[in-house]
Amino acid sequence: MPVIKILPHSEFCPHGSEITAHAGTSICEALLDNKINIEHACDMSAACTTCHVVVREGFKSLNEMEETEEDLLDRAWGLEPNSRLSCQAFVAKQDLTIEIPRYTINHAKELH
Repeated sequence: MPVIKILPHSEFCPHGSEITAHAGTSICEALLDNKINIEHACDMSAACTTCHVVVREGFKSLNEMEETEEDLLDRAWGLEPNSRLSCQAFVAKQDLTIEIPRYTINHAKELH
């Protein structure tokens, strides 16, 4: 199973972490399944940018981005060339390294 290395994030993963995920699992699902409670205000329906991540390694192994995701990412805080919505980025067979940006455009956090 591919390994997802999460770089330290002060709120969601203070010390960083390494998790495994089955190919075909979204990055968001993998994080949530491993108690890394990344924001996902739209319940993973590609309607917001709260689950935005930057893929530091393994970006090219992910599925292609659809137009909806590209349009939404334009509104994400801290957008970078290797940014993805974690709910729309599906793990393949290659290991990944991701960074969760410090902020989102979400004004109110919901408890999921």
